[in-house]
Amino acid sequence: FRSCLAVALGVLLALTPAARGDMPGSRPNMLLLMADDLGIGDVGCYGNSTIRTPNIDRLAEEGVMLTQHIAAASVCTPSRAAFLTGRYPVRSGMVSSDGYRVLQWAAVSGGLPTNETTFAKILQDKGYATGLIGKWHLGLNCDSSSDHCHHPLRHGFAHFYGMPFSMMGDLPRWELSEKRAGLERRLHLCLRAVVALAALALAAGKLAGLQPPLPWTPVVIGSAVVAVLLLAAARSLGTLIVHADCFLMRDHAVTEQPMRLQRTTPLLLEDAAAFLKRNKQRPFLLLVSFLHVHTPLVTTENFLGKSLHGLYGDNVEEMDWMVGQILGMLDREGVTNNTLVYFTSDNGGSLESQHGNRQYGGWNGVYRGGKGMGGWEGGIRVPGIFRWPGVLPAGRVVTEPTSLMDVFPTVVQLGGGQVPQDRVIDGRDLLPLLLGTAQHSDHEFLLHYCEVFLHAARWHQRDRGRVWKVHYVTPQFQRAGAGACYGRGVCPCFGEKVTPHHPPLLFDLSRDPSESHVLTPATEPLFHEVVGRVQRAVEGHQRALRPAPLQLDGLHNIWKPWLQPCCGPFPLCWCRPQGS
Repeated sequence: FRSCLAVALGVLLALTPAARGDMPGSRPNMLLLMADDLGIGDVGCYGNSTIRTPNIDRLAEEGVMLTQHIAAASVCTPSRAAFLTGRYPVRSGMVSSDGYRVLQWAAVSGGLPTNETTFAKILQDKGYATGLIGKWHLGLNCDSSSDHCHHPLRHGFAHFYGMPFSMMGDLPRWELSEKRAGLERRLHLCLRAVVALAALALAAGKLAGLQPPLPWTPVVIGSAVVAVLLLAAARSLGTLIVHADCFLMRDHAVTEQPMRLQRTTPLLLEDAAAFLKRNKQRPFLLLVSFLHVHTPLVTTENFLGKSLHGLYGDNVEEMDWMVGQILGMLDREGVTNNTLVYFTSDNGGSLESQHGNRQYGGWNGVYRGGKGMGGWEGGIRVPGIFRWPGVLPAGRVVTEPTSLMDVFPTVVQLGGGQVPQDRVIDGRDLLPLLLGTAQHSDHEFLLHYCEVFLHAARWHQRDRGRVWKVHYVTPQFQRAGAGACYGRGVCPCFGEKVTPHHPPLLFDLSRDPSESHVLTPATEPLFHEVVGRVQRAVEGHQRALRPAPLQLDGLHNIWKPWLQPCCGPFPLCWCRPQGS
């Protein structure tokens, strides 16, 4: 019976989107699960034998596993924007040109523009109950602390419970913060400048033989006061960030500030259970955006010390347990067979997440590089698993190039919606590939940006069964040959710490997925043909780009006190949920 059902649904899914939506029972529920900074090499079904991920592995056994699933960016904010909109982040302006790779604070004015259309908005308009639980990190406010112009509820989610910002490594281990080093460095530079100014004033007075009080005594005193304030600011940054960024919201209300992280995992699971129970009688779209496995790797006591890979392994195994809990909720509500489940990560594992000799980031398997590296595979090749019992073939493996942006047209058309015709959509419908009715991906080219800078591109040469990768720019590793930018937090996209390549580096991913062997005209007869073909595609893409305000640049991405969400008297923002 199930095989007949699969054939029938395969025919149904090949119909036009409108026809799909009009057929009774043709619109599945959607459960989308997104990990944060999970390395593809950390998952059992992708080759890991020492970290236990039985629930994610079960999804792969019962569904379709994508082995060349590519994020549109190697860091979270632009990658998540592309995932929700089906568009390269450079099209929506969810990139920068000045080194700020992601939104830096909760109280910034940058964010996903309201003129961008998410798959949640389209499905909400088609009658789906829509919810987001967990991490957002796509902006909150524009002009005031309560306008919520970038809030999830403005982008098609009828329910939100979670963290509007991101962990950023700030809680509870301040020394792991990605922001700490840069902020403290700037403050200490200012401090040195102020001290030097005061010393120069005193020395000038002494050389001139002037007696106190000197005419510039106020300058010296003022410099001393400023120096003390700067020193105090440097020492209080941790407290500021804990209260400014680490809070939970339910819809439009701040419910807990700062977060008590040991409570967050059970709270998110409770909310997922309530959402599924509340909406099981109608089509629903639920995006569970895990706070795992981003630093500071907050892990509940039941999982601490249980893995073979320290705190990071503990955190991965707890996230896998959360996946199992949510799948169990589908079973209990009787909606498993009518629910499309998707699991992925926003980008690759972070190689630079270290403190002392301890590694707090993930492993990207055989793939070179990691989070923050615009072109290397380790930063952008992520897990991709779809399960829909009785419809998608169990145990199928797809090696074709696919993208997180493909989720947009796939779920929109499954839900009976129309893909927007008034803008470029870079994603492609995955259903034919998942069902096995198509053998090749619709992607001929995929482009790999680092901020606004194009670092690499891949060409799927279908007639030869080859996937070529061209690198125009690569980061300079710190130390040379170390494979990562240790000590910098994340690799840069431009400037003195990157290397432009003329001619570009060429790799054959179909034979060399580790990008270990650079091809040259002497070693690859097709070198000039491949590089020229990719260059023409890049030029065509760039000619068609329309400028968009950069949401992660400059003034859009600095902390603004008047935009700070606060559930108590500012700046002492503090609250706890009732009954806690």
